[in-house]
Amino acid sequence: MTMTAPQVLVDTRASWHRLAEHVLAAGQFAAAGTIRLRPHPGGFATTVGLGDRQLAVVGDQLLVIRGNSVRSEPLTPLARAAHFAGVELGLRGSYPPATPAEPDAPLPVDLTAARRLAGWFALGEAALRRFAAELGRPMEPVLWPEHLDLGVVLDAVNYGCSPGDAAMPEPYLYVGPHEGPPSRHAFWNTPCGATAAASRIGDEADAAVFFLQGRVQVLRDRSRT
Repeated sequence: MTMTAPQVLVDTRASWHRLAEHVLAAGQFAAAGTIRLRPHPGGFATTVGLGDRQLAVVGDQLLVIRGNSVRSEPLTPLARAAHFAGVELGLRGSYPPATPAEPDAPLPVDLTAARRLAGWFALGEAALRRFAAELGRPMEPVLWPEHLDLGVVLDAVNYGCSPGDAAMPEPYLYVGPHEGPPSRHAFWNTPCGATAAASRIGDEADAAVFFLQGRVQVLRDRSRT
């Protein structure tokens, strides 16, 4: 049975998601043509940045980083956050955003929930790197703003780490073949593939094992078709 995430976790995730789409990804896409984000200690950040600066969300703070200089401001409504970051509010020209760019909506963040989400991203990143390295296919995990999930793609299969969503509020790992579940094997427990709730995952090694199980299962299933 899917566990219900505490409301503070859902609210914190929603606030981070809006910032990811409408401030960090929006600014970076306008400056450099990419929406790719990355985990950052305590939160997440831009990858190539915006000219001479990087943007990051850490806990309940928005950071503007220039070299060794860091300015921070508590998370505020999107319009003020965008102004502080020096970007135009709202993601444009990439994909239809999954969250609304409401300029005056509050951005509640619970620090305990934020630490849990940041820790989940850190575990997921380490596990994805380990999984890819064990296959001899090193890859850079990407934090995609559309779903605020961290993942890699290998042979038309998405492997990733989600902070939760409407269908599964608890953070989870996933293996998603592009064609959908390739068999009726019990490993494939969702319409999109397979998931493992955070409550089932103890550490990076557990997460890497789940990804490897998915890799083995999808290859076995595809070989039978």
